[in-house]
Amino acid sequence: MLQTPRGGAGSGTAAADAGAMSIGTVLNALRVEFPEVTISKIRFLEAEGLIEPQRTPSGYRKFSAQDVERLGHVLRMQRDHYLPLKVIREHLDAMERGEAVALPTVGRQRDGEALPEPVEGPTAARIGRAELLAAAGIDEAALVEWESYGLLVPLEDGVYDAEAATVAGLVAELGRFGIEPRHLRVMKAAADREAGLVDQVVAPLKRHRNPQTRAHAEARTKELAGLTVRLHAALVQTALGVRLP
Repeated sequence: MLQTPRGGAGSGTAAADAGAMSIGTVLNALRVEFPEVTISKIRFLEAEGLIEPQRTPSGYRKFSAQDVERLGHVLRMQRDHYLPLKVIREHLDAMERGEAVALPTVGRQRDGEALPEPVEGPTAARIGRAELLAAAGIDEAALVEWESYGLLVPLEDGVYDAEAATVAGLVAELGRFGIEPRHLRVMKAAADREAGLVDQVVAPLKRHRNPQTRAHAEARTKELAGLTVRLHAALVQTALGVRLP
């Protein structure tokens, strides 16, 4: 059975020092299997209690190999089994207690058996409205307000892309510093422009008749998205004159 213990403050100093990794190193390791993962995603999963990395006296995160393994398990359960964070947390906690638990499944029912929610092509897992509210720790009024500013947009069937939980968590975290959703419209506009630029580059590949070429368009989109996210982060850090841990 896969063991995925949290790092936690209770780990020994020697164990923490041996092989401890920065968040950047963890990001690079995870991107081999999860190209879309970001530092913000890792921080959000930490905020949700899915991992508990060590902290240096100066506040920098230090991840153990067990932390990385646990992160991979969480991301895999989101990607492959469409599970919300609450269900994943309960599953991992049960595993840590040594309980023999079957992998939970959420979604529709057919003949008494649970089926995963359908996805269109190679899109990410989806999350329902109630699950999004619970994951972000917000109420319905806040979600409606965030939707009015375009920060969160439901899909046609009323559910959300799983990344909406990351967006909601970050919006909530910024709110604790007095940054209101209306202030974030400029970020949403910038993201839309960046997405439009990427889509413009890959559009000819998407329209190609050859299925392999269209598949290449998806890979190219992911690659360009990763590059634009990294560039955006670097430009913000440069403008502020800071370096994130």
